[in-house]
Amino acid sequence: MVHLLARLVLGPAGRQRVRVSQTLLSLGVFLLFALILQMAVLLGLAAADRAFTLTAFSLSTAGGLYLLIRSGWNEVLHPPEPSLTLVQMVCAITEVCWAYAVLGEARGVVVVMLIVVLTFGMFVLRPGQARAMALLAGLELAVVMVLCNRSEPQRYPAEVEIIHAGIAVLALGAVAILTIRFGRLRRRLSDQREELRQALARIHEMATRDELTGLPNRRTLRERIGQFGAGLAPLSVALIDIDHFKRINDEHGHPIGDRALCHFARLAEDELRGSTDIVGRWGGEEFLLLLPETRPEQAHACVDRLRRRLMRHPLPGVSPVLVMSFSAGIGECRGAEDLDAVIERADQAMYRAKQAGRGRTELG
Repeated sequence: MVHLLARLVLGPAGRQRVRVSQTLLSLGVFLLFALILQMAVLLGLAAADRAFTLTAFSLSTAGGLYLLIRSGWNEVLHPPEPSLTLVQMVCAITEVCWAYAVLGEARGVVVVMLIVVLTFGMFVLRPGQARAMALLAGLELAVVMVLCNRSEPQRYPAEVEIIHAGIAVLALGAVAILTIRFGRLRRRLSDQREELRQALARIHEMATRDELTGLPNRRTLRERIGQFGAGLAPLSVALIDIDHFKRINDEHGHPIGDRALCHFARLAEDELRGSTDIVGRWGGEEFLLLLPETRPEQAHACVDRLRRRLMRHPLPGVSPVLVMSFSAGIGECRGAEDLDAVIERADQAMYRAKQAGRGRTELG
């Protein structure tokens, strides 16, 4: 029953429920404020008609904002800031300054209420917005003070208003400074969280990707083999070794050798089937192809297409022309078979391809 009632009043769980809760909190504050106004009427400190009008305006405004946020229209009307914090604060500042004209001799409590209103925005407002709200509160209060002094100088003497104005300026200025500093601290913490998120993303990238080619590394490939191998669908594994890679390094230098590895990596990615096939760097000049739902004969055809593609695209910017080739061995993953056994069969098949003259593919 309690859960159903909370869902009815607050809505479903999520960010919107938090916004509704905050609006209900402000509604509760104004309910208490209405009780204080009625107490002031009973004590003869405020006129009943003025207090009633202010109470009706305050509760209708707070209730209307609650209904607006509870219905979800806040996200439609103002997506950048669906909490409508600025709107709520402007309404609250206006109501509190209005109370200054209603409470008479008890009007000094209004400064305290203004501090509460500005503190409400401390966790949301940007520094510029905090300054604007403090300035708005000061200006509205100053206008109300002048009007009250002009209309009822005996009840609102200039000397008392000057003292109240000085206290208000001091209090509002202090709260504004604290809100601005808190906003800057919140921004700094937000930036640090973003930097930490990016650092963790880079660490994850380094842990799962080969630094040179950007392909999945050996650890990631073994994890993916385990995921595929747990299913019933066939999985072929092709182990590829670039032919005479040491000669490429010796004749052209290691930078060209690195470029050759990256060149092969890009061609292999282009040749594979979207997101289903995976190519990664197994180590050194060795690469591993994971071909799910593929029989060894189909994998053989795929590897041959990659070989022809590599021969048609020599490494650009190298003279004399550097046409690369590779030897490959293919193994099939049979159900929950040990991964090392699958890779070992592919490795032995690749070794046979090298022994048979390189530039070919053997089935394991």
